[in-house]
Amino acid sequence: MPSLADIRARLAEQDQKTKTTSSDNKIYAHWNINEGDTAILRFLEDGDPENPYFWVERNLFKFPFQGIKGSTKHGVQASDKEIIVQIPCMDMYGEKDPILDEVRTWFKDPALEDMGRKYWKKRSYLFQGFVRQDPMEGSKDYEIPENPIRRFVISPQIFKLIKNSLIDPELEELPTDQDNGLDFRVLKTEKGGYADYATSTWSRKESALTDEERAALGEHGLYNLAEFLPKKPDAKTLEIIKEMFEASVEGEQYDIEKWGQFYTPYGMDKINTEAKEAPAKADAPVEAKADPVEAKADPADPVDPVEAPAKAPANASTNAQDILTRIRSRQ
Repeated sequence: MPSLADIRARLAEQDQKTKTTSSDNKIYAHWNINEGDTAILRFLEDGDPENPYFWVERNLFKFPFQGIKGSTKHGVQASDKEIIVQIPCMDMYGEKDPILDEVRTWFKDPALEDMGRKYWKKRSYLFQGFVRQDPMEGSKDYEIPENPIRRFVISPQIFKLIKNSLIDPELEELPTDQDNGLDFRVLKTEKGGYADYATSTWSRKESALTDEERAALGEHGLYNLAEFLPKKPDAKTLEIIKEMFEASVEGEQYDIEKWGQFYTPYGMDKINTEAKEAPAKADAPVEAKADPVEAKADPADPVDPVEAPAKAPANASTNAQDILTRIRSRQ
């Protein structure tokens, strides 16, 4: 039985881990600002000179599982609470994705449309820049990182506002221009019980980077945003993704023994197993942990109407086993 000193030491260790995690805010969580507040961001160009944009697009699947299958070997507690596991979509790397191809066919049947939207890829966009006005600054336990160049996980709703302004012929300079750029004002409101950013907008006046911001650029440099995308799955990992997809559709629990070294729920680290060698761990999970919060802030992620097939008469069941039968019949 552990002593009181052992318990105190363990609690102190857990508390330190919590503090370390909460202060690791290289990702600026604009979705945590209060309703009615405005955060002012100044976007910077990508550190990759080959990228024609100042952002990169990220496409992820979000597979729901009906809880976690416990494993005392890895210290995981069984749970019946639904969890989400994020999986990279291959079209993020310019390749055809078999899961996306399958889900696309579900939109031909109105009875399967809700299921299709549930499993359709979720878009977000990675940017970087300075936070020029932070309504969260000064709040309890809120720390500003040493490097003031932050990364931003931008939802489709906000990205649409950014994109529309770029195609406006009256815009003469890139918003990222260091001398004549524009700030972007993220205004959080509420609509239908969810956070809404539809009134976010660019500042009307151009402005130059400050001496402090230029100094930070010289000291820290720009991020290569593509380095923060999830690692591209290899053939073996694609087989695991397919297995996870079918298990999710069938309403099974997440199995850490099968999938723990590949993809894990939010907040759970990848594991090593004796039978397999875990793939190299990239920096991408940092973004992955931030994204579920953003998803709650902007839940409407509709299917691209160009990609979604035309509707067909309702003639199929939404039963998970029926869907799985259709999937397997094509293999």
